Amino acid sequence: MNLRDRLVHFQTKWLTLIGEHLQDDQGTVYEYWRIEKADSVIVLPRYHQSILLPPPTYRPGIGQSTLDLPGGRADRPPAAAALAILERELQIPTTAIARMMPLNPAGWWVNSSFSNQKLYGWVAEIAPDWPLPTSIRTHPTAAYEALVAEIHCLQCRMVLREARAQGYL
Repeated sequence: MNLRDRLVHFQTKWLTLIGEHLQDDQGTVYEYWRIEKADSVIVLPRYHQSILLPPPTYRPGIGQSTLDLPGGRADRPPAAAALAILERELQIPTTAIARMMPLNPAGWWVNSSFSNQKLYGWVAEIAPDWPLPTSIRTHPTAAYEALVAEIHCLQCRMVLREARAQGYL
């Protein structure tokens, strides 16, 4: 495919929207729209036999609060972003993390037909002697299916399922 012309190029700090006409080798012109976004990181924090969760967060796209795993944009290398996310969302300092395990070091494409965004999943093992703040919600790892049913974020569900498939839950 060759770029014929660009319809739109709109950039914000969160994303870039691009509309363009692409032409194939037979001369057929297609209109494509895509979004360029920073990659995402989602962390599954384990503490004893529980998964640690932040409070539900309001999501403007659906107009309601949802329960999610800690996550955010990868504005730095994925491992460093995962540590920063744990600090920001759960107030877990780097010193309280016994081990970090990547679920997918190369990242997963979130929606390759529409976006360049990748998702990086991590499992964080929190040191067993770290004093858990009362503000952090816990969910028993044995009740995995109940948590999957409660979380509606597709990316969070993917990280949960992959963590289980790799033997972390």
